[in-house]
Amino acid sequence: MAKLTLTRNIDAPDDFYAELIAAHEGLSKAESDALNARLVLTLANHIGDRAVLTEALAVAKSAG
Repeated sequence: MAKLTLTRNIDAPDDFYAELIAAHEGLSKAESDALNARLVLTLANHIGDRAVLTEALAVAKSAG
């Protein structure tokens, strides 16, 4: 079973953050929320491991 990676594991994280912010430019709140939902579901599908996804939900919920 895979384990959720919580350490930095992305190339050029600042560049990705800028890309993410740029993707939301000009969108309404509803459009931005829909983009976030599509991105989450796309990445969840890519991960595919339900145990990892459940752990990620718990981590995200406790961080807020």
